[in-house]
Amino acid sequence: MIYISHRGYTNGSNEDLENNPDQIKYLLSKNIHVEIDLRFFKHKLYLGHDEPKYQVDKSFLSNDKLWCHAKDAESLSELTKMNCHYFWHQKDDYTITSKGFIWVYPGKSLIKNSICVIPEKFKQDYSMCYGVCSDYLDKIIKI
Repeated sequence: MIYISHRGYTNGSNEDLENNPDQIKYLLSKNIHVEIDLRFFKHKLYLGHDEPKYQVDKSFLSNDKLWCHAKDAESLSELTKMNCHYFWHQKDDYTITSKGFIWVYPGKSLIKNSICVIPEKFKQDYSMCYGVCSDYLDKIIKI
């Protein structure tokens, strides 16, 4: 089982931690995967859910424990040119990441060896999954 921090959260949503590069680096140093929101804006890469917030470079994204969520078509196109793990979805029940993982939209039926997203909101049993992406990893594992 792999554990993926949703946007850098470990104990619920926190605007100061959301997609914050320092928080992401900290979690990666603890061997925790992180789902990040990526935007390509004015020819630069940024982390940010609703808008470009933290500028990063390509080398930041090459960590195999990052799951880069492209936030729009231009960002997805740019990610295809890089050596990183990425995906795009909106409200699709399932999407397949660039490394072949099935990413399950929160609350949708789980598939064996998929990635369960935000199980705490829907009280899902994710034991059959390959991984879990949560806002509350500190309740699932000790960080």
